[in-house]
Amino acid sequence: MRIGIAIHRAASLDASWTTVHLAQAALERGHLLRFIERQGFELDPSGRLVARALIFDQAPASPEDLAAALARGNAPRRSIDVERLDLLMLRQAPLDPAVLTFATLARDRGVRVVNDPEGASRVSSKAWLAAQPGVPTPPTLVTRSLGTAGIFHGQERHGVVIKPVRGSGGRAVSFVRHRDSRALVRAFEAAREVGDGYVVLQSYLPQAEDGEKRLLWLDGEIVGGYLRRRAPGDFRHNLKRGGTAALAQITDQERSLVNRLSPLLLATGVRFAGLDVIGASITEINALNPGGTVHADRLSGSRLADLVIARLEDQAPASPLFAEIDSWAHHVP
Repeated sequence: MRIGIAIHRAASLDASWTTVHLAQAALERGHLLRFIERQGFELDPSGRLVARALIFDQAPASPEDLAAALARGNAPRRSIDVERLDLLMLRQAPLDPAVLTFATLARDRGVRVVNDPEGASRVSSKAWLAAQPGVPTPPTLVTRSLGTAGIFHGQERHGVVIKPVRGSGGRAVSFVRHRDSRALVRAFEAAREVGDGYVVLQSYLPQAEDGEKRLLWLDGEIVGGYLRRRAPGDFRHNLKRGGTAALAQITDQERSLVNRLSPLLLATGVRFAGLDVIGASITEINALNPGGTVHADRLSGSRLADLVIARLEDQAPASPLFAEIDSWAHHVP
């Protein structure tokens, strides 16, 4: 397949990123890879969708070598015809609005895009999960009103978790104890400054003391996962915030939770996601740039990146994999 991967910035990737491992797996399986940074998309004067991309036709020795080549820019940079890609993978969080537009254009012109750009954008709003009937989530409020937030907070004796409705990596996420109104104001204002100004308040779940599971979900089933434990002095479980990953078994209860959510996700065109679970509740969906395969593989000996690419191959169009490279990529003048 001819695969494009839409990323923010090549130099920001390292060997711990799922994006790098997906790319390495694709290259090792004989596919052609094009990394497209967010400023690389263009619409030419004829209305054709093109992009400036970093070109990889052979697999480096390891994900570490691939990440190093991306960081140093040690790859040819060419202009490609996006409309001749077999697959465009969106690996951005948050998803740049311009990239969303270009990815939607590519999808509408026949390119398979994973995840579907409009579906991934919709699901990335934490309001989407809270609105799904029959899916167990913590009691949740989505609002721009500090007054409404104060009423909800006053009813939650375990406290609340406050976060922007669109955000990732634990940014502007706070835990506010019961009756701490000053902390509520500070946390609410910090979350409101991120994204579109809407804020999510969720009941704090005491089970979070035991950690949070990240479940890797693909085409309606859990294919792996691990337990995330918070760093000392932090309530967040994000690994970027010092949390640690531990081996975890997937329970029947968690499979039942996911079975309720899967049809709703699939209906949006989302095929690969990271689902965060605390106790008997799904707390968050990561559909823009789902990560964690590296930790799941390290802890369990699996090869999830290879599984994801193999699953995408199963639904590839019936066309020659190795057409003349210059027929769809040429050097930028």
